Amino acid sequence: MIFKKTTDVNAFFNILPDDWKEGILPFWDSFKSTTDCYIISENDTIIAGGLVFSTCPPDMKYAKNEANFWLKNGYLYLGFIFVLEEKRGKYLGSFWLENLKKTLPKEQFWLTIEVLHLGSFYSRNGFKRVKSIFNEGIEEVLYIFENH
Repeated sequence: MIFKKTTDVNAFFNILPDDWKEGILPFWDSFKSTTDCYIISENDTIIAGGLVFSTCPPDMKYAKNEANFWLKNGYLYLGFIFVLEEKRGKYLGSFWLENLKKTLPKEQFWLTIEVLHLGSFYSRNGFKRVKSIFNEGIEEVLYIFENH
């Protein structure tokens, strides 16, 4: 498996579920200059990846003040982290996070999750739960990772 930064974001977008694509593709031109894409590939096929934003991402516009607080305090936003369904359960999410932390050793990160059972995954990977925020009445939980 290979972890790397890629400029071929369309290849990453192709593996995303349709509703995720709707959350990023219409906005991509506005974010591509401030966002990096990191992927995991196996046999030249992308099997996982995610985006690292240095500006408020489109899926966080509902909580722009919260987003700007973390961004202004030096945290990068991790979003659209995705592992192909048939590759789940093989520690690829942890592999992606581990390699991202090694690649950007001085960076701090924040993210939100709406699938609340993923909290234990992020906790195991060094993220701390900060608080709940609500998007149209639906709870999301904000996590941070501080590189020491």
